[in-house]
Amino acid sequence: MPRTVALTHNLDDSGLAAGVQLADPTSYHHPLFQRSEPGRCEGSVVFYFAAFTGRESEPQTPIAAYDDKVLTWEQISDLGKQYEAARILWSKARLRLRAAPLLRQAASLWEAWTTAKAEMERVYRAFWETDDGRWRAQLLRLTDAEQAAEAAADAWDEIARRLAQLAADQIGAAGYDEELPLTEVANELGLDASGWHIEHVDAYADRYWSQSTPLRALLAQQVDAQRQRLVEVARLAGDPEAAHDRRA
Repeated sequence: MPRTVALTHNLDDSGLAAGVQLADPTSYHHPLFQRSEPGRCEGSVVFYFAAFTGRESEPQTPIAAYDDKVLTWEQISDLGKQYEAARILWSKARLRLRAAPLLRQAASLWEAWTTAKAEMERVYRAFWETDDGRWRAQLLRLTDAEQAAEAAADAWDEIARRLAQLAADQIGAAGYDEELPLTEVANELGLDASGWHIEHVDAYADRYWSQSTPLRALLAQQVDAQRQRLVEVARLAGDPEAAHDRRA
């Protein structure tokens, strides 16, 4: 099925710049280009291409076209618009190709994270039903659950970083107006990624001042809040030794 992209560009009824006798620029067309025609909106043009796989090289207007003295400025401009449309379609095909295996892997990692987080929260809530003499044992269970959640958060942040980079690459090639959301790609695969925590790729860049990656940082806030609550309870209960242990 041919792929299409509509771009704003002034053309006459023939699809060529009005009033100019044009040379034949077909030798410079993108290999997958099929045809172009005026769009529904005034001043727009629709480009038709064969389907992109995402494995092609990034579409770029051939340098030789700029050096061709026979081509007019209008023809070169038309070629630029054609390759812009091709680059948009190619960027989306490339994202679908590269993101698909990562998204399938991410689905299980997100499930592992939500399971680990729920278990940590369950262990923490159990303090409300734990006898005073069993608090130390329950603290060990909480520590284990926190470590499991941290490992799951780290695993998620790593695959989220890779997906965020792919998303940034697609925007870099096509522009923000032609962004293909990862949630849409996931939906095409039968995955619901609407609740997944994926931030802009910059959030996963080199970390300064020992900052954590996004999901790990959110988990750290929750863990700190839980531990502070336990410390406060120990202090109110007059157990300074236990309070000291809970700060560890």
